[in-house]
Amino acid sequence: MDISKTHLVFDTAIGGCKPVTVINKQVECPFCHREQLEGVIAAEGELLLLKNKYPVLQDAFQTVLIETCDCDSELSLYSREHLHRLLQFGVQKWLEMSEDKQFKSVLFYKNHGPYSGGTIRHPHMQIVGLKNIDYRENMKPESFAGKLVRQDQGVTLTVSDRPLIGFIEFNIRLQNIKYLTVMADYIQIVVKYLLHDFNKHINSYNLFFYQLSDEIYVKIVPRFVTSPLFVGYCIPQVSSRIDDVILDIRQKYFNGK
Repeated sequence: MDISKTHLVFDTAIGGCKPVTVINKQVECPFCHREQLEGVIAAEGELLLLKNKYPVLQDAFQTVLIETCDCDSELSLYSREHLHRLLQFGVQKWLEMSEDKQFKSVLFYKNHGPYSGGTIRHPHMQIVGLKNIDYRENMKPESFAGKLVRQDQGVTLTVSDRPLIGFIEFNIRLQNIKYLTVMADYIQIVVKYLLHDFNKHINSYNLFFYQLSDEIYVKIVPRFVTSPLFVGYCIPQVSSRIDDVILDIRQKYFNGK
């Protein structure tokens, strides 16, 4: 098989030039000086979509979605109005790029925290068009199913019983895009739970968006040091606490229902 259809090439020369503020707060944040930002694609209030200044991935078109002007904020703190505007804007731009025939598929994701793989602390997401790789070929339906936490207006929140990487992973399934704001609310609830109630050591997570069978899925993954069993053998592990986690998040955020 052609390696360009399975692997991305990371340009280490460009990568070495990227500023890192996720750990070192003494480094100046490039997203705080909006008047100096170049390559703006679209803007709506505080939301800003622009070309990535450090395109480390070859055969890809990388963009950054700046979520807010407040460098110290994060998704769990947003007002519902701002949260809904952000997800509507981001999903719209992701779906628009997905219609572009030059891309085999388009990634939409968010890194938060030192274990997430991100380098910039300022709240942002990324939309990346891949010219040769279709991520959907690697996705298995069972990785997006699991035990039910909550369902409302055709939006379903579950905890994976067959996670992609391992332990606890939350899934959100959106069957009708008109209920996108319900999905946004579920995302914020899960992020609040992970950062404040799930485990005192958690400070990192990822959001991943997927288009599968004409539906939108979101996977929310708390990040720890990755298990060596997964790194070396691609063997995921399943938490023994799934039922306890479901009961806990229901009690804290859904009135026990």
